[in-house]
Amino acid sequence: MLPLAPIACFAFINSQALYSSNRKMTQCLKAVSRDALASLPSLKAPDGSLIAADAISNKLQGKRVALYFAAGWCPMCTSFEPGLIQFREAAAQSGKDLEIIYVPSDRSEADAVKRTRAMGMMSVPIGEEADAVKTRFKIWAGAESLKLGTGRRSGVPSLVVLGSRQGEELKFLAAESEGVKSLCSWPLDDEMGIW
Repeated sequence: MLPLAPIACFAFINSQALYSSNRKMTQCLKAVSRDALASLPSLKAPDGSLIAADAISNKLQGKRVALYFAAGWCPMCTSFEPGLIQFREAAAQSGKDLEIIYVPSDRSEADAVKRTRAMGMMSVPIGEEADAVKTRFKIWAGAESLKLGTGRRSGVPSLVVLGSRQGEELKFLAAESEGVKSLCSWPLDDEMGIW
């Protein structure tokens, strides 16, 4: 396990010998745009229970939010996740809160809950809601092409970092092709000051 330094996000990336930057991360805003929160579907807690809308708002307030498209049966996903979790922990230790929301391509609700519990992530409910998010961002597993079509831009794993206005896509991280190196593309600032 890598040591976590005061600016642990940079320490994580530098220790991986992937990236170096002089860019400073700014303070998080106290609140995320209501439009961005409203653009999210209903969410489930890591234990599989539905989260009330006001609780979602409280949980995401002032955080950078990313959607993590993955599946437990996908070897590239499971090999990417230790680095993703370490990145999340490093960000938290640096005072840069982020929330990663799992968008499952798992084969069952039980599989999705098992994964969210293990990773400590909220998730989009499997089925129609997850499929709507996948088609909106054009990211799904190849195994879902019969159901969702062939017009995807990426398979799993992938991340979409959301902007602070209307939940628009701020940055796409191509974890399927780049692995943990894709985390080097994590946006450090946006016009609203949320890192």
